[in-house]
Formats: sequence, C-alpha cells, structure tokens
Amino acid sequence: MSKKPSPSFPFNNSPHSDKWQERTNQVAYRFNRQYQNQTFELPPEVQDLPIYQEWQAGILAGRAVSPFWEIAQPQKNQHCLDIGCGVSFLIYPWRDWQAFFYGQEISSIARDTLNSRGSQLNSKLFKGVELGGAHRLNYALNQFDLAIATGFSCYYPLEYWNIVLGEVQRVLKSGGHFVFDVLNPQQPLAEDWAVLETYLGAEVFLEPLAEWEKIIKAAGGKLVAQQSGELFELYKVRF
Repeated sequence: MSKKPSPSFPFNNSPHSDKWQERTNQVAYRFNRQYQNQTFELPPEVQDLPIYQEWQAGILAGRAVSPFWEIAQPQKNQHCLDIGCGVSFLIYPWRDWQAFFYGQEISSIARDTLNSRGSQLNSKLFKGVELGGAHRLNYALNQFDLAIATGFSCYYPLEYWNIVLGEVQRVLKSGGHFVFDVLNPQQPLAEDWAVLETYLGAEVFLEPLAEWEKIIKAAGGKLVAQQSGELFELYKVRF
C-alpha cells in the first residue's frame, strides 16, 4: 500500500480498472465539454426548468459551490491534496493560505490548464496535478495534512466511495483531515439538479445522508464538522 502508483496512467494495473474506468471517462467527458465551452443539446422539458436557466446564466455554480475552507482552511506550509480539483488553484486563495497545493483530476483539460498556469501563479506552492480518478490516488503513504474532494461525489455510487475513503486514509498523515461534500437529496434543488446533470452527461446518485455517514464510520472515520449548503452537505472527517 505504501508504494506510489505509477503516474503514467492511473488505471493501468488497477484491480478496479474495468469496474470504474467507463464511469470515470463519462464524467470526464461531461466536464471536458464544459471546459471547452461546447454546446449541450438538452430536451425542451429540461430547458424549461428554472435550474437550467440558472445554469445557462452562470448563477448555479455559485449556489452549488462548497466552501471547504470555512470548516478546514488550509494552513501555512500544510501539504494539501485537492481531489477532483478542476481549476481550483486559479480560483481559490491558495496563495493567501500559503499552503502547498497538489491536485488529482479526471479532466485532461483541467489538468493541463492547471499544470501550465499554476506554477506561473506561484511556483513554490503549486506542486502539480496528476490525471486520475479518486479511487487510485497517485500519491505516497502519509503525504498530506489535508485532502479535499468537492463537487463530484454524486456521480459515483457508495461502493466507489468505500474505495476512495480507503485511498484518502492511505495518503493522509496521522491526524489529517478529509473534507468532502455529498449531494443532499432533501434539499429542494436536489432532484432538478440531478436531472440536469444527467442530461449534461453524468448520471447522479441520490443517496441519503445517513448512508454516507454510515460508510464514513465503517471506514474508521470520525465526523468532526459538518456544514449545509443549498445542494451539498460538507463533511470534515478525521481517520
């Protein structure tokens, strides 16, 4: 478990390769299209949803963001892993936090964008982004003080997240924290958001919060903080 996997292609030789590669590729395709500003053709009944109008206007992203720093702000000189990072180093105030940023991302476009621009912003703090899914992290045992994973848990079943929790626990230092968000099916926007995302190309799983909390406990995690948003529930976990 302590041996760092080959960064060349994260799914090679993985026991989970056949099971998860297709879904991961589908989610990556959905976000690559968005990063490339491609047009999504959606049926009229979906376009009639108020949430679609907010998505088109760029309002929805702000309502869906999970402010992980409010319950786990990266600290100076901490080594932090942002899983499913997108282009977060270009958006969030990592330079103000003075924390070392490492990323792992399934979108090749987001990965390439960050790797080409991150070091220009701050070559000391930006440590690069690996391409790969959350179920096989391309980092070493006990490497990080903090791991973050927001905005993508809903695209995978709980079975997948059992694997992710084990991987996160492997790369975290003793006493480190994992902050991630899950879609709360009880929120008024949740079902319409799930419909929209499914038509955009990434099927959404609506799992009760109690089931999420059950797998956290089963993985040996302790829920130390929690914060509710309009769509997502943000968890801070210590293993």
